[in-house]
Amino acid sequence: MDELELRQLRCLVAIVDEGTFTDAAIALGVSQAAVSRTLAGLERTLGVRLLRRTSRAVTPTATGSRVVAQARRVLADVADLVQEATSGHTRLRIGYAWSAVGRHTVAFQRRWTAAHPGTDLHLVRVNTASAGLGEGACDLAVLRRPLEDRRFDTAIVGLERRLCAMAADDPPARRRSVRLADLTGRVLLVDRRTGTTTPELWPADSRPAVEETHDVDDWLTVIAAGRGIGVTAESTANQYPRHGIVYRPVRDAEPVAVRLAWWRDDPHPALQAVLELLSELYRTG
Repeated sequence: MDELELRQLRCLVAIVDEGTFTDAAIALGVSQAAVSRTLAGLERTLGVRLLRRTSRAVTPTATGSRVVAQARRVLADVADLVQEATSGHTRLRIGYAWSAVGRHTVAFQRRWTAAHPGTDLHLVRVNTASAGLGEGACDLAVLRRPLEDRRFDTAIVGLERRLCAMAADDPPARRRSVRLADLTGRVLLVDRRTGTTTPELWPADSRPAVEETHDVDDWLTVIAAGRGIGVTAESTANQYPRHGIVYRPVRDAEPVAVRLAWWRDDPHPALQAVLELLSELYRTG
């Protein structure tokens, strides 16, 4: 079988959309003979008849209708691929696992838009270790735990307090703050892929029991029901206030470092500007 070419699919779609070979040739900027040759080559490659030709119109066969529908999807995917590869200076996707940049999120979005109107900013929540960076879902990522993957570089842009999330009717919720020792003997909800807290935060002889969760909404639901507690970065409280849940500072726990991550061998053109703006927001906010 000959190799299928995108120009053949574009030609087929143009004929169907325009209704005649002549109009398709005008739309494509080629000769009518070229349109006929291209369609014939496509039908020969696929081994099927795609169009019915009459003196008045050209219409798809049953097989042709299915091929045209698939061709439209292929051409749309190719257009998306080209956009993805060439939009480095016009689009910026920043991934995060749970809570973007917390209380700085709105200010970051607005200040970015004002300073860089030619680069559209999109925040993307992806609950993976690299917050979507390794999966190709974003160009930069905000992380709150070290990233061991050597394909990426990271820089700390700020620090956040560590808070305990608990049900509003939990006795410790009446306090203004808690200590790690106050949480021993409780059930700690952790996300081992992206969470900022593990039992190792406690001394070996006084660690809480652990129950795994895999999404911030599930985490909040279990906590609100009084079935466990969570220890998280301050940004979670800013991003996810929830009726029935209170957040209290854990005053003897180390803060959480907020990191920006990027591909080591292919950093986004906006990297330096993002680093500077986020660092300024955390420093002054």
